[in-house]
Amino acid sequence: MMLGMSLATFTIFHTIISLVAIATGLIVMFGMWASNRMPAMTAVFLVTTILTSVTGFMFPFKAFGPPHAVGVISLVVLLFTVLGLYAYRLAGRWRAIYVSTAVLALYLNTFVLVVQVFQKIPFLNQFAPKGNEPPFAVAQGLVLVLFVLAGWRAVKKFHPPGDGVTLGTRPVPSAAKLG
Repeated sequence: MMLGMSLATFTIFHTIISLVAIATGLIVMFGMWASNRMPAMTAVFLVTTILTSVTGFMFPFKAFGPPHAVGVISLVVLLFTVLGLYAYRLAGRWRAIYVSTAVLALYLNTFVLVVQVFQKIPFLNQFAPKGNEPPFAVAQGLVLVLFVLAGWRAVKKFHPPGDGVTLGTRPVPSAAKLG
């Protein structure tokens, strides 16, 4: 039992959180293209994306594997996303750090979604039963290219009014300036 739920119920719970994270992440990314901060949607995206990684560690496992590595990477990436948005309020380079790490976190969730789709949907599984065949690689490659392009566009377009200094924050001074 995880969080008082059977494994089957917990799996559904984890899957729903993951799908909400991906859906809200896509909305937030499209909002970035229009310099729209979307604070409520962004908060839902960040919370559900963090919960996706955290709940992923609650499944029973015998050894540290690729899903765990993706979870650790995602949580580290999300640390910088949250810092850039909430602690440094997009000041200076933190705007680009926030955007790129938010898109990277969304990509990691989508990467896992593609893995799960190929594992769980029989029609796709027949083309890549081991998860290392060309159809799987092509699908993951296409997702990667789309996210690189989407992330590049988001970094270029996301310049919302009121970011950084106008919010009353200043970029963190470098160590050289402190001496």
